[in-house]
Amino acid sequence: MVAKCQFKPDNKTMKAIIEFNLPEDHIDFEDAVNGQKWSLAMWELDQHLRSQTKHPPEGMSDDTWKALDDTREKLYEIMTENALKFR
Repeated sequence: MVAKCQFKPDNKTMKAIIEFNLPEDHIDFEDAVNGQKWSLAMWELDQHLRSQTKHPPEGMSDDTWKALDDTREKLYEIMTENALKFR
C-alpha cells in the first residue's frame, strides 16, 4: 500500500491517494473500502444498545441492563483509544 497526499496552495485543497498492490494487499484494500460500512454498523450497534438501556423491554433484568450499558461504555472506550468517533 502506498499513500500520497497532495496540497495545492493556490486553492487550499488537498487530495489523498491510496494505492494498493492487488492481490497482495487485498486485506488492506477491503479495510479501506469498507471503512464506512464498519462505521455505520458500529453506529447501529450503539443505537441498539442505547435504545435497550433507555427504554428497556418489560421484564429485562437489572443484570441484563447493566451488561448492555457496560457494553456501550466499552464500545466508546475502544473508539476513544483508537481516535474514532461517530459522525
